[in-house]
Amino acid sequence: MRGGGRVVGLIMVAGGLVLLLGFLIWAVTALAAGETTAGGMALGLFLALVVVTPLIGIGLFVLRKGMQEEKELARVEKEKTILNMVLTQGQVTIQEIVVELQEPRDVVEDMIRDLVGKRLFSGAINWDKGVLYSVESQALVENRKCPNCGGELEFAGKGLIVCPWCGSEVFLTKRAAAETAKAANPS
Repeated sequence: MRGGGRVVGLIMVAGGLVLLLGFLIWAVTALAAGETTAGGMALGLFLALVVVTPLIGIGLFVLRKGMQEEKELARVEKEKTILNMVLTQGQVTIQEIVVELQEPRDVVEDMIRDLVGKRLFSGAINWDKGVLYSVESQALVENRKCPNCGGELEFAGKGLIVCPWCGSEVFLTKRAAAETAKAANPS
């Protein structure tokens, strides 16, 4: 369940606060009615804190973790949007992505680099023009043409090809990079 950690954390913190409030109400009424001694009150307070403190502490920890998880999931959704935009349009500018996601350009560029690092994006990026190209990896391996300028591409290794003509960086999936390396260095 999305947001489950946050909900559980809130429930634990609220439960701990309700228990503490209940104890305080009991303590005030018992003390006012003379039903307890100062020693009994101190022992009751100690026992209440032994129960309530871990409950609130763990609740705050779970709440914080749940909020971090939600932020990470929101970033994943935005990265998914970037991939979908490139795949459906074939070519998209970074500025279009900035407008769509309503994020600063540097954040969008970090997301693109993250997608490349995870080997989820297979295509070309011209950072100077700010354009992402969707390229079927197999077609790139077979044709060896830059999707930006049409120039002849040469494999540089590690799933990256830099067009010597226009400077576009072409990123390949792991499988396509292996196929390109095999084609470039037949043994």
